[in-house]
Amino acid sequence: MPHLLTSILCLCLSVAPALAGDLDEVRDLLKGKIDSVVVQLQDKTPDKALRNERILDIVAPIFDYQTMAKLSLGSKYWPSLNQAKQLEFSNLFIQRLQASYLDKLDLYTDEEILYGEPRAEGKTVHMPTIMVSKDSRIGMLYKFYRTAQGWKIYDVEIGGVSVIQTYRSQFDGVLSDGSIDDLLGKLKSDSSFALPDPVDKGVRPGAK
Repeated sequence: MPHLLTSILCLCLSVAPALAGDLDEVRDLLKGKIDSVVVQLQDKTPDKALRNERILDIVAPIFDYQTMAKLSLGSKYWPSLNQAKQLEFSNLFIQRLQASYLDKLDLYTDEEILYGEPRAEGKTVHMPTIMVSKDSRIGMLYKFYRTAQGWKIYDVEIGGVSVIQTYRSQFDGVLSDGSIDDLLGKLKSDSSFALPDPVDKGVRPGAK
């Protein structure tokens, strides 16, 4: 995973390491998007389909879905696909990722979102947040890198578990004994592929 990630990011990125101004930019960008999503979640309008469409429109500019698709499949499988299969996989992956994201948002019940201090990791920026409810704190770490279109998310950790590595492990389980067509078929019909569950790691409000 680290070698694949390095290769892809190096191809997309040829700028200097992230600076202090970049950290503030990423924090403000993410906070603005999450705050806008929360507004939609707090809207009790019964048209859930319209709400979900609005949410996806809000977050789409900050997710690099294509890179996430490549990373989830990995260097073992992605380069062996022809262009048509790469496109089909990417489209199905994005649909599954978005559906899983919306499913997780359905668990939202007015939790507070706390924003930590972003940190530079070479040319990338890691932005931590904590979702606080009455009796739990769930950490989420958003990983950004700079593109020609601005800062984009290439992975998210939920409770310390990488979304990309979770999908990659699930996909590898299919491809180790099957073909890409088997995986594409499961992506079309199988709901077992999902984001990591936001499990509370036992950190309580007030804990350091």
